[in-house]
Amino acid sequence: MSELGEIDEGFYSRQLYVLGHEAMRRMGTADVLIAGMRGLGVEIAKNVILSGVKSVTIQDEGQAVWTDLSSQFFLKESNLGQNRATCSLQQLSALNPHVRVSAHTGPLDEDLLLQFQVVVLTDSSLSDQKRFDELCHSRGIKFIAADTKGLCGQLFCDFGEEFEVLDENGEEPASALIQSVSKANPGMVFLTEDLQSEFSNGSKVIFSEVQGMTELNSIGPVEIKDCGKDFFSIGNTSEFSEYERGGVVTEVKQPFKLKFKPLREALLDHGLLKTNGKIHRHKTLHLAFQALHSFVEKERRLPRPRSQSDADSLLAIVGELNAVAQLDQLDEAAVRSLSYTAQGQLAPINAFIGGLAAQEVIKACSGKFTPLQQWLYFDALECLPEDEDQLTERCLSAKGTRYDGQTAVFGAAFQEKLGRQKYFLVGAGAIGCELLKNFALMGLGAGEEGQITVTDMDFIERSNLNRQFLFRSQDIGKAKSDVAAKAVREMNPRMNITAHQNRLDPDSEGVYDYNFFMGLDGVAAALDNVEARVYLDGRCVQHRKPLVEGGTLGCQGSTVVVVPHLTKSYGPNTSSSNQAIPLCTLKNFPHRIEHTLQWARDQFEGLFKHTPENVNLFLRDEGFVERTLGLGDAEALEVLGGLWSSLQKMEAGGQRPTSWEDCVSWARCKWETLYSNDIRQLLHCFPPQEVTAAGLPFWAGSKRCPHPLTFDPNITTHMDYVVAAANLYGQIFGISGTKDRTSIRRTLEKVHLPSFTPKSSLKIHLTDEEMEEEKRDDQDDAKKAELEEWKGKLASSSLESSLTQMYPIDFEKDDDTNFHMDYIVAASNLRAENYDIPAADRHQSKRIAGRIIPAIATTTAAVAGLMCLELYKLVQGHRKISSYSIAYMYLPSTHIVFSRPSEAHNFEVAGRKYTLWDDFLVEGRRCGQQEMTLGDLVQYIKDTYNLSICGLYYGNAALYRGQEERLKQSVSDVVKMVTKTDIPPHKKMLELMPSFSEDEDCETVPPIRYMLM
Repeated sequence: MSELGEIDEGFYSRQLYVLGHEAMRRMGTADVLIAGMRGLGVEIAKNVILSGVKSVTIQDEGQAVWTDLSSQFFLKESNLGQNRATCSLQQLSALNPHVRVSAHTGPLDEDLLLQFQVVVLTDSSLSDQKRFDELCHSRGIKFIAADTKGLCGQLFCDFGEEFEVLDENGEEPASALIQSVSKANPGMVFLTEDLQSEFSNGSKVIFSEVQGMTELNSIGPVEIKDCGKDFFSIGNTSEFSEYERGGVVTEVKQPFKLKFKPLREALLDHGLLKTNGKIHRHKTLHLAFQALHSFVEKERRLPRPRSQSDADSLLAIVGELNAVAQLDQLDEAAVRSLSYTAQGQLAPINAFIGGLAAQEVIKACSGKFTPLQQWLYFDALECLPEDEDQLTERCLSAKGTRYDGQTAVFGAAFQEKLGRQKYFLVGAGAIGCELLKNFALMGLGAGEEGQITVTDMDFIERSNLNRQFLFRSQDIGKAKSDVAAKAVREMNPRMNITAHQNRLDPDSEGVYDYNFFMGLDGVAAALDNVEARVYLDGRCVQHRKPLVEGGTLGCQGSTVVVVPHLTKSYGPNTSSSNQAIPLCTLKNFPHRIEHTLQWARDQFEGLFKHTPENVNLFLRDEGFVERTLGLGDAEALEVLGGLWSSLQKMEAGGQRPTSWEDCVSWARCKWETLYSNDIRQLLHCFPPQEVTAAGLPFWAGSKRCPHPLTFDPNITTHMDYVVAAANLYGQIFGISGTKDRTSIRRTLEKVHLPSFTPKSSLKIHLTDEEMEEEKRDDQDDAKKAELEEWKGKLASSSLESSLTQMYPIDFEKDDDTNFHMDYIVAASNLRAENYDIPAADRHQSKRIAGRIIPAIATTTAAVAGLMCLELYKLVQGHRKISSYSIAYMYLPSTHIVFSRPSEAHNFEVAGRKYTLWDDFLVEGRRCGQQEMTLGDLVQYIKDTYNLSICGLYYGNAALYRGQEERLKQSVSDVVKMVTKTDIPPHKKMLELMPSFSEDEDCETVPPIRYMLM
């Protein structure tokens, strides 16, 4: 953020979609102090610096020790004995060039704190927390205290006597189209069916574009009541005019104020504890953390790992505190566990609490989202061994290694086991970077036998730098996996890590084959699409490997753990979130900016990508035309017509330019077609006063009556379209363009526009069903004649093939110099103007048209922390499903839900129970013998499982349905014969789906996994 308050949209791109420009500007004025640069402090500092505040000062008087290296990712072994803040300064400063970062190595005092708007204390005493919170509370400084001890964490917020929340959740204001409004007291507003019409009682709304009852357009925000799915009531409308048609109702978000108690008072108020299901445990931890401070003040140290006497002492102090607190149920086991593990410094715990704490800093700086009121406790005590008796004081003692902070919790033997792990990480983006950081600090795969394999096909872009913290500006253009691997080797030189640039899909199974997966201990998924997750999940089930998976959407995050033979798997994808816009809406009846943006994106793809691709296919494939004719008449006409136009020069009646001037002429004519002629045609078919068969207005509800535009070179959007469209059109034909609007305007003066008269015979479809019905109707003689005409023209020797190669354009949203977003924004907003839809700025248009997933570093860090806590459990081999957790977090309100994974579903085949983890494993070449025949396989299943195969399938191919002759062929020969393809050499296992005579109606059966080894 510059001093002038300008936001670097390229750098903050994805975060801007979470916070918005106004919140980011407010953050850009905030100075933040973060005290304590152990693992938790550096995690908070990293996230806050990435978020884009004005300045961050890190404070620490202490020197680095071995236990710090278990979670402080910017300290190295060479920094032992040196000041933690000083050693961290350079790398923290490099995270964000827009944030001033400085270090303070002296003690905290009043003069220092008064320089900041937000103060964060970590690794601090309770007396310091009380003293400095009292100062901050009295001076209007937002105060946050965060702490972690072993597997437990604590977070406290005090934002003063009066803190204004400007936006409670950051969600887009609800908006809907109006169907009708009653003239009554109270007036009832009825809405059209719309996915986004989500209003609630007490919300305030404004009205616009209402015809008839125009009084609604001028009243201020009005409170709504009696909300239903598609209606609500407002005040008295009985004196208003009669409602006629149209109108949009939009929620107006209302700011509100919160009052916070100072820490001394909040300590005594258990009603301020925000729990996530473990109510009794977290009320106990509230006392236990206070007791821990008392213990340290008396003993000058933390409790020793697994010391029974220290645990007894801590429990006694908790008992004294409870004499005042009067909790009806104390979780004594949790107090002992806190005592046993308090010396631990764990990267995953610090990542989670650090992500949450940094989000609270953002709330304090911006007024965006609802702050924590006021305590939050977290524990992951389920990570401890299911048999804790194996842990003793001796095996937990410090060894003078970088893992001492982790060994203090889990012991040396577990640390060695972590080092031997072989894990596959898919994705090196935001979550992938955070996971790799945690892996390095944990020592996962860092032993002699260990290995981390990471794959990501993407290359680093500038918009990645704001949340993928392993990357710097000098890395732009490099492979993500390579740079990430190098970065974590610098964090922990013992890391054994191999970087790949492969997409994980069936095409890469030659690399990630049976041997690769069978050599793994587990898989971590950091993917950004459901299809890839489902595919990876299937591979893990196939090879019986555990999977930890996490995802984010802005300030929302979730984690999933899949444990072989214990839990259900991630997939397949059964979500019903498909919200595809109906084609007739896009084509003729848009009513939201999302519709015009999708229309513009479709225009881009059709004009500048698909048509050039079709031309190039036509040039190199003699069968292209015949295959196109097989698509159906309507689609074939569109493809072949576009093909011929792109091949034939303009003077011959085509659309192929030979000069830059031709490109400008094409763009101007296209403008006229899209924004004037097409609209005039639509209004000719359905005039503004059109009524339906039921006598109701045709243009009502979600059907907005459009109006044609008149081109004016003095209107910026009009010229924006011509400049972008002409340049893109030139690019696909290899013609250089220009941005010089003066010269383009001179060219426009010479453009001849063809005359246009609406056609009375043209049919415009009102529904997608009508469109599909016409596509299926191939009996139109006129269409068939037109197709024959195109076929003849394309076979003509007059086409100059030497000049016809074209250059398709792949849409790239993040390059502001390539005209792509220029075209999308102009094309969409012009169409929005046609239909009186409010325009969208470039930032909003890029998110919608580019299908950008909003992202912020805080959520990413928290999700990666939770994933690694599940990884602890997997490595230990936990077998109780109650030990594992899946999580959902919603950070705008610090709402976090943990639940137990679902058990693997049982199904029966011939009276015997199975789960998805079961299979029938068959060695196709036992002991090096000749491969078994299909008959041998049928007999083997009968002998081994007492099941009779009556059908056998490989994918969609039916290998066997009683054909006797196939029983004598080898299984692989049958597969090759039926699929008409060879089995790839890397394919060591065939997954065959059987049907059994004993239970033919069974919908789910275990697969036969047929080994070709």
